[in-house]
Amino acid sequence: MIVVTRLNGPQFAVNPDLLQRIESTPDTILTLIDGTKYIVAESVEEITELVIAYRARVVAATMELTGQGDTTLAVISELRPDADRPEHPPLRSVPEVD
Repeated sequence: MIVVTRLNGPQFAVNPDLLQRIESTPDTILTLIDGTKYIVAESVEEITELVIAYRARVVAATMELTGQGDTTLAVISELRPDADRPEHPPLRSVPEVD
């Protein structure tokens, strides 16, 4: 969960997996996948950083629970596979059809 602040002051937690869209109009509006909207005090950039930090914590906790050692190196190597390894062939673009 990420903690955000309503414009009138109280904080609340949002599940970032339910975020569909973040808009700045100039207020920051969080739209959830069910259509619920929240206006929050944080900027789009701050919300983005909160989501990134949340996801990093989830990956690090998973790595720790599974005993996979150094979480920093493991996460980078898993998210950015080496294209030279046969089990991870490089991605190719799909040709366009006329």
